[in-house]
Amino acid sequence: MSSTETEKTTTVFQKEKLQVKVFPTRQEMGKMAAQDTADRIKALLQQKSEVNMIFAAAPSQDEFIRYLISDKDIDWTRINAFHMDEYIGLKKDAPQGFGNFLKERLFGKVPFKSVHYMNGQASDISLECERYGVLLRDNPVDIVCLGIGENGHIAFNDPHVADFNDPQRVKAVELDLACRRQQVNDKCFTDIDRVPLRAITVTIPALLKADSMFCIVPSKNKAQAVFRTLHDRIDEACPATILRTKDNVILYLDQDSASLL
Repeated sequence: MSSTETEKTTTVFQKEKLQVKVFPTRQEMGKMAAQDTADRIKALLQQKSEVNMIFAAAPSQDEFIRYLISDKDIDWTRINAFHMDEYIGLKKDAPQGFGNFLKERLFGKVPFKSVHYMNGQASDISLECERYGVLLRDNPVDIVCLGIGENGHIAFNDPHVADFNDPQRVKAVELDLACRRQQVNDKCFTDIDRVPLRAITVTIPALLKADSMFCIVPSKNKAQAVFRTLHDRIDEACPATILRTKDNVILYLDQDSASLL
């Protein structure tokens, strides 16, 4: 399907400040999210020498990432890459590690100026959070590419640890049961006992400092979270509701994730 045909079958609407785009298929959703992101990258690179980006590591991002790296007009050598969360305590080479996930699909595929990995094996996790927080302070984020969890989390800010006024940029958190079950549902782990209990995450205020946010959320298992994101009271009980308060955020859905709207 051409981009013109896709536009004809796309539903676009606004919920407070949040723009929502619904596509017929997951492939079209990923393609258009990548196109919009690429356009923003190129526009920023006309204004400044480097762009700083944070990426999510999840199967929901696969189509988006594939289309993004296929754009031959992006000057990756002027982009600094970060990821938004990481498990604590996994083996360094574990494929479920978010740094490893992104290295395989993105960070190792295009020539970034720099890639900054979180270290979930650090002997002092507090110091690792502080180190990564300083990196984000010194490299103000331009673009965040993210998803939404089944429990409404953004990054690993699950409802019980989410704080819209968090004073930290990066922190260690306990993962809730719904979040850990999602990792099994996504086939990242074979059973819940293998899913780590803790993780490092970029906090919500640190994510919201970005100039632009592109939120890619496909599949039926996200339908309830999408409904809550758009219709619940803006509250940490559904962390993704905060996206409705920020300028320059687009939420990309497919027919499955939008099925309850």
